[in-house]
Amino acid sequence: MAIFVGAVVQGGVGFGLGLVAAPVLTMLGPDLMPGAIQVVNMTLPLFTLATEWRRVDWRGVGFAVLGRLPGSGLGAVIVVYVSIYNRSILVAVMVLIAVALTARSISVPRNGVTITSAGFVAGVTGTATGIGGPPIALVYQNAKGPQIRATLAMFFFLSAAQSLVVLAMVGELPADALRLGATMIVPMLLGFLVSGPLRRYLDGGKVRVAVLVVAAASAVGLIAQNVLTQVTQGG
Repeated sequence: MAIFVGAVVQGGVGFGLGLVAAPVLTMLGPDLMPGAIQVVNMTLPLFTLATEWRRVDWRGVGFAVLGRLPGSGLGAVIVVYVSIYNRSILVAVMVLIAVALTARSISVPRNGVTITSAGFVAGVTGTATGIGGPPIALVYQNAKGPQIRATLAMFFFLSAAQSLVVLAMVGELPADALRLGATMIVPMLLGFLVSGPLRRYLDGGKVRVAVLVVAAASAVGLIAQNVLTQVTQGG
């Protein structure tokens, strides 16, 4: 359900899969994250690109990928040396920050420096937690819908592929994560198919608010679950 809802959101606005699904997946299988969601992150953009690839801002993608390369390296270090508990808290905090920034719709100028910087931050958070969309989305929030979706889709595809390679290189991509990611492609595809009609008929403002509320609630639930687990184990 988390993947389905996340795919509906991302199919409509260009990002949101990780924002919605990562906290839930981290609660259910922390040892399989972020590898499992990166499989979906790499697959979903292909469907968007199949219809809107002509609208990709290739210059922006180049700057974003340039920044993401070193960022993904730092993200891999976090995955290797930070405990699953602390990574779970990092996922939750990242979601809450992303929700706050998205809700405020902070205006960020779109140029080589800001796109490269956003790519770096996305590399760190995307590789470490599976959530790399908000930094790039904030930079492109004032672009037209098709350009946002197409550019983010290309960036997400390249980013997820890079993260999977990096995670495999540092030994943090178990086979179970790949299998789980493969099974989630079906609800992802269904969500994407639903997003087309909904994109035309739903009030984007109300949907946006609902998504932010669900994402924030999932993040708070993840923090509560981890704190409770630590207290129980400590007792």
